[in-house]
Amino acid sequence: MKKYVCGPCGYEYDPAVGDPDSGIPAGTSFEDLPDDWECPICGAGKEEFEPVD
Repeated sequence: MKKYVCGPCGYEYDPAVGDPDSGIPAGTSFEDLPDDWECPICGAGKEEFEPVD
């Protein structure tokens, strides 16, 4: 699964880790995140994230 990085702040969403503070379990792909999920650092929406190779 691809990692995604937040454009405004640089936070990297890693599907292997998830976002436990937001109740997102490890193994959750970026595409499977809820539409209203936001960056846990700056609050940016999913549309602000870009895939990382």
